[in-house]
Amino acid sequence: MSLAGQKVVNRTGRIPTTMLGLQKRFFVLRPIHKKADYQNAMAVATDLSARTDLTCEQTDYLEVLTKLIADYEEKHFEMSKHSPQEILKFLAEENGMSGSDLGRILGSRTLGPALLRGQRSLSKTHIKKLADYFSVSPALFFR
Repeated sequence: MSLAGQKVVNRTGRIPTTMLGLQKRFFVLRPIHKKADYQNAMAVATDLSARTDLTCEQTDYLEVLTKLIADYEEKHFEMSKHSPQEILKFLAEENGMSGSDLGRILGSRTLGPALLRGQRSLSKTHIKKLADYFSVSPALFFR
């Protein structure tokens, strides 16, 4: 059964609050094998990670979903072989951003340079903000 064609989260609408409800509404959490399934999973993960009002079960669903996305990306994309710090450096360079620019996205000008130097690690909050800003999967930053 393909995940393609399943509904995507509406950022302003209500979403199920239980793991079972989330799986019924979007899709059952299982390994991703097809590009269309990956794209759908990315859309759901992106929309869920942009929300600030997730319940514990919704957060767990998102965490498992991002791990499934990361597994797919690791098998299909070269970039996933890099550390979160290397990925962040790449994204910053590609977008002409300094460490201070990254820090402003994260709420602290000094945080960006510290992350780029490897003096600080990315938190889940940082990952959500960066994934949303760069329009990438949060899974890229989980290693």
